[in-house]
Amino acid sequence: MKPGIHPDYHEITVIMTDGTEFKTRSCYGTPGATLRLDVDPKSHPAWTGVQRMLDTGGQVAKFNKKFGGLGQRKKS
Repeated sequence: MKPGIHPDYHEITVIMTDGTEFKTRSCYGTPGATLRLDVDPKSHPAWTGVQRMLDTGGQVAKFNKKFGGLGQRKKS
């Protein structure tokens, strides 16, 4: 490696959303820094398969009212 051009690579502590922690090596922060995750494989819907629908201000109801019948065949 060429000296002087690479970032410092050191050990940090990563804290998952459920409180478990592990040590890894990273360029993040300073040696001994702590990285708290907001989203991780234990909490993200893509990995857990649990979806939560958050309706702020009736936006979902408004969408369903506007596009609810889209894709349904009309009976003749």
